[in-house]
Amino acid sequence: MIETQQKIIQIGSSQGVTLSKKDLARLGARRGDVVNLKVELTSVNDKHEKLMDEYDAFVSKYGQTLKNLADK
Repeated sequence: MIETQQKIIQIGSSQGVTLSKKDLARLGARRGDVVNLKVELTSVNDKHEKLMDEYDAFVSKYGQTLKNLADK
């Protein structure tokens, strides 16, 4: 299983999403294989929440180190 976030792009006269060669190789999938997809629209707010969660985790892990460097 792969989990990825992709933008909807123009493909000829249609719109769609692509999967990277690396992700397909990890699945062992090739052209012509059938895959099951679950698609959810990600709002800008979801991206912001994820970014803030990652920031909080970074500060939790490295906050004291950054403070110590700033105090030198």
